[in-house]
Amino acid sequence: MKATTLRIFLSVHTWVGLASGMLLFIAFYAGAITVFVHELQGWERAPQATLSHAEAMDVSQALVERVLREQPKAAEGLTLVLPGDHGPRPSAYWYETATDTQHKFVFRDDGELEQMPGRSGFVQFIYDLHFTAGLPRTWGTYLFGVVSILYGLALVSGVVIYAPVFLKDLFALRVGRNIKRLWQDAHNVVGVLSLPFHVIFAWSGAVLTIGFLMLAPFQFLVFDNRLMTVLEQDFEIAPHVEPAGVARPFLPVADLVRRVETALPGMTAESLFYHDAGDANAQVTAYGEAPQRRLNGFGGVAVNAVTGEVIAAVGPKDFPPGMSMLRGLQTLHYGNFGGFAVKWLYFLLGLAGAFLFYSGNLLWIEARRKRRQVEQPGRTRFVAGLTIGVCLGCVAGISAVFLVAAVLPGVSIAGSYAVVFLAAIAWAFLRPPARAAYELLWLCALLTAAIPVAGWIGSGEHLFAALWDGHWHRALIDATALAMALAFQRMAAATLRRGREGDPHSVWSLQ
Repeated sequence: MKATTLRIFLSVHTWVGLASGMLLFIAFYAGAITVFVHELQGWERAPQATLSHAEAMDVSQALVERVLREQPKAAEGLTLVLPGDHGPRPSAYWYETATDTQHKFVFRDDGELEQMPGRSGFVQFIYDLHFTAGLPRTWGTYLFGVVSILYGLALVSGVVIYAPVFLKDLFALRVGRNIKRLWQDAHNVVGVLSLPFHVIFAWSGAVLTIGFLMLAPFQFLVFDNRLMTVLEQDFEIAPHVEPAGVARPFLPVADLVRRVETALPGMTAESLFYHDAGDANAQVTAYGEAPQRRLNGFGGVAVNAVTGEVIAAVGPKDFPPGMSMLRGLQTLHYGNFGGFAVKWLYFLLGLAGAFLFYSGNLLWIEARRKRRQVEQPGRTRFVAGLTIGVCLGCVAGISAVFLVAAVLPGVSIAGSYAVVFLAAIAWAFLRPPARAAYELLWLCALLTAAIPVAGWIGSGEHLFAALWDGHWHRALIDATALAMALAFQRMAAATLRRGREGDPHSVWSLQ
């Protein structure tokens, strides 16, 4: 390859990575945590007793009836989430189109109905942070769609740059006085060895965030504004039937669950969607896992809510090609296959991806520093401060969210994260980069080490008690937090050592 062509690809890789790297750090770090989204449910409070199947059906039925009685508009489209992976108690929610608001309902311990914000809880916040970076949901999602495309461009250009020395330097990790070479080797090794996963993340990220926007040219130029009508059959288990305007009682939850699981053997119903509940033409669509040795393990059954007649039963192998591909991309993106082994693999890949973007910014700084003067250019100090503030602010903010959820349940989760995140960015610019990095890494270590303590205060169960009682999810969360806190402490020590003993002609020097 010509040297000029290689330089073009290097320039593209550098500037695309710099433009999107810090947002991708947030996406990957938050994404690594949300791999365990079900395991994190209820970590911050005392363990709730698991309901028997009969009790779960009775409580779910009472919740549906209570919500429909107090919220008549919910009859248009009410979703009941059954006890299971999503929590030990049922919940119900409906989306009000007129106000663009999601209403969520649960039973309190005293049996009273409680309305909660539609997307509440620290787990939901971290999940949203993964694809919004804390921005308003709509704009953040669109921004991350663009970032995913830039991410794919950075991957292609990185492969082209590294291809000439691929075999020679694949496993090279040259430890020595040349810190830049060490970071370059680590950046290349992590990027190449995890390349297949990064390709999946970039592709699925773009489709899941701005997939509908990508369809706009076909909607208006090819299908004469009828594309959504054509695709409707791919997105619904059964076509919608207009309400008859005649009131009829619907079947109990237990009866509906039994019928849908009989109609699609092997499926475990996780949620029920009531359409026009209380009408003679009311339909209920059940969704759940139906493993059939396919990447998409998702199934659905639509029944008449009044008679129980099965309208359609769609297993993983029966989905149309478009929906099968979309569900497959979702499964690949979130690691919802292969059990705990794949979840831990995705967790480590998420952390490795965060390191990839963090190290990319550090390499940019190292490549542009002045080697014969102590005072460094303003642009390198700016990028160093921004990188430290955004990346370490994200880490510290997420750890703070755990603490607030467990110890201060009435305090705003989003507000707590924003305060820590913005304070970290301000601190990174007020202090010299090396000093700010050292201090913020210690902040990350302390906040992360406090997670098991906060969990103990919130739930009344410490790490060793969780192990003794067999609450493995809680024990693993606390143990992982301690391991990560130790890693942040070691990184802080290495940063201080580099600042004192490293090259004085660097923004990372304390000399």
